[in-house]
Amino acid sequence: MPDTPEWIASHKQWDEQTAQNLSALLENDTKVKLAGVDVDGILRGKLVSKKKFLGIAKEGFGFCSVVFGWDMHDQTYFKELKISNAENGYHDIIAIPDLTSFRRIPWEDNVPFFLISFYDPDTGKPVSACPRGLLKTAVEKLQANGLGAMAGAEYEFFQFKAPSSNPHAPISERNTSSTATFLRENPVDSLPSLTEGMFGYSLTRPLHNQDYYYGIYDACEQFNCEIEGWHTESGPGVFEAALAFGEIQQMADKASLFKYVVKSVATKYGITPCFMAKPRQGLPGNSGHMHVSIVDKDGKNLFFRETKDTEAKWKDIENLSDMGRHFLAGVLEGLPYVMPLLAPTVNSYKRLVENFWAPVTVSWGLEHRAASVRLIAPPTSKPGATRFEVRVPGADTNPFFRASGNFSIRMERDRKEVGDPTTTFRKGTGCRR
Repeated sequence: MPDTPEWIASHKQWDEQTAQNLSALLENDTKVKLAGVDVDGILRGKLVSKKKFLGIAKEGFGFCSVVFGWDMHDQTYFKELKISNAENGYHDIIAIPDLTSFRRIPWEDNVPFFLISFYDPDTGKPVSACPRGLLKTAVEKLQANGLGAMAGAEYEFFQFKAPSSNPHAPISERNTSSTATFLRENPVDSLPSLTEGMFGYSLTRPLHNQDYYYGIYDACEQFNCEIEGWHTESGPGVFEAALAFGEIQQMADKASLFKYVVKSVATKYGITPCFMAKPRQGLPGNSGHMHVSIVDKDGKNLFFRETKDTEAKWKDIENLSDMGRHFLAGVLEGLPYVMPLLAPTVNSYKRLVENFWAPVTVSWGLEHRAASVRLIAPPTSKPGATRFEVRVPGADTNPFFRASGNFSIRMERDRKEVGDPTTTFRKGTGCRR
């Protein structure tokens, strides 16, 4: 293990101001919850005593590497990875608490919570499979060029409510375990939806589960993963949340934490949220769209063109800067190569079919919801809000891989110095293909 002071300093995980006040911050607490993100985007963590946490807050602690050696069902991979395998005994890696991620869990008596990142104990470098570390590396490459990345995330998800074996039992006792029990004895299609029928943007449908609906919104606000827009989507029991736009690393953290909030709140109401890309055939799937833009060191949006390009190849990009055009071309060129990140399961591809609001081509379009990449720019948006919405990912994707993939393919294009960035655009029907 490298020398601790240099380790902490080099990775910028140790916030001195936070460290000085850490004991005071946790003065009235007895325990702390810690969690990291695995390759599936799932939070893996534990509860530790305050004494234990104060002892590891700076130097980190050993965490079983198997969290990167198994799947979401805790089955080790048939072909084991170098980082974690039977030969190395699924050894410990180093988990470093990110003190800047501090928040309290309102539905668990305000227990303190910190995210962690994983490092190789031999090299001190981020574990290659660590999603937070991967995105951090991509962001640092942008920052080295005086740039920053901003992002927003949207999540659609189905919700189900399994019939209770005891209809007179308190709602709090009808949790997700009853759903698992129900599905052991019944076909998946028989699982009742939270609400029936198609009704996007309904003002009345949330009233059927008002405490739950507002409970999620309020819990997200208290847990520092604020919702910017919250409504029903077209589908039985489907909600959609647009998380507040922000710096990309923080946005990925909040996107991962959002699912944690929803699942935690839902348990108290006997509801099972489902973030699968395509829970039910014959209905739209669950999207996980991502909005992205690049800013300079002063936070100025670099995708907006100050002077309208009246000679642009297409009118649709007359307000898009050269950097924005390069970025768009890079994303389009690289999309096929990052599909394992944007569509990580067989079920992911079941969502990507025609007539269900999901893209099926490498395409772009100004304010076009049938394209893989939707350009959002004046005149329908403010100049400072110029951005791209990447519409390929489903709600099942890992937000860190989704974000790092989009920016990595953009930077790869810059390195290759491909000529005219618009050569990848071809005019099609309804959108640019």
